[in-house]
This record gives sequence, structure tokens and C-alpha cells, in this order.
Amino acid sequence: MGYCTVIGKRGFTLVELLVVMTIIALLLSLAVPRYFGSVDRAKESVLRENLASLRDSIDKYYADTGKYPAELEDLVTHRYLRKVPVDPVTDSSATWTIIPPGDLRMGSVYDVKSGAPEKARDGTQYRDW
Repeated sequence: MGYCTVIGKRGFTLVELLVVMTIIALLLSLAVPRYFGSVDRAKESVLRENLASLRDSIDKYYADTGKYPAELEDLVTHRYLRKVPVDPVTDSSATWTIIPPGDLRMGSVYDVKSGAPEKARDGTQYRDW
């Protein structure tokens, strides 16, 4: 700790404070991009897992009933899922894009895709997953 002769009390000098602030800024500039990259990776992993879970539940529903669900909530009503999962990119369970089967008499939900308009880290569109 420096000694301030003007006031006569012990404390940090302006130079010492600037050096510490510069070191903190440098460390943050290295850590923050890695943090946001890991958040994006985590969202993509959760999205892939939620899509797999939804698709598996749709397939089980079809195997048990011989038709596809009319809406995603039917999977919850018939206890194939506890709740409709959230799309982690849009932070909503209402943004799933529903793909109907070729024959609409078989139900309404053949497949689901993300409703997020953004691109993934690998350059593909979330809506194409």
C-alpha cells in the first residue's frame, strides 16, 4: 500500500488503482467471451435434448394410439411428458414449429422443430434441426 504524503494518511495512489483496474479489465476481456460461448453451447445441447425428448414422446404416442397427437399438450395430458419443454433459444414452450404428417387424418403433430430464427454456432438454422 502506498503512502500519500499530501494528506498524511495511508491509502492507494492513483497509479496503483489504475494498474489494478487495467489488470481486472484484461482478465475480464479474456473470460467474458469464453463465458458467452459456453452459454451458447449449453443452449444448443439443451435444444437437441428437448427435441429428442419431444420426438421420442411423439413416437411412443403414435405406437400406443395409432395416430399422432393433435397438439403438444396431448403428450402432457396422456402423461408422455410432465410438461412441454421450453425451447432454450427462445425461452418459450409456445414457439415450437409443428410439422403435420402427410395424412392429416393421422393427427397434427408428426414432428417438431425449433421456432428460433437464429443460426447455430455451426452455421445451420435452429429451425432445421
